[in-house]
Amino acid sequence: MNWHLQDAKNNLSKLVQRAREEGPQTITLRGKPAAVVLSAEEYEALSAKKPSLAEFLLTGPVWDDDFVEEVNRRDKTPSRDIDF
Repeated sequence: MNWHLQDAKNNLSKLVQRAREEGPQTITLRGKPAAVVLSAEEYEALSAKKPSLAEFLLTGPVWDDDFVEEVNRRDKTPSRDIDF
């Protein structure tokens, strides 16, 4: 829902309650989005530390022994020439 800045100031308790019950509330200034009020739970979810790509990949499924053997058996040289 969009709130004009003056309405948001005059109805802060209502604005916070709606953010908790209905989701993010947008405050507009001269008709353009200026700020968003959201619940503490939504803020925590958005600001939680995200794992790096390496951490994400390392937490993937465990490789079974056959797959590990196949990876280790592959040719170690590049399949094509690459000029840098």
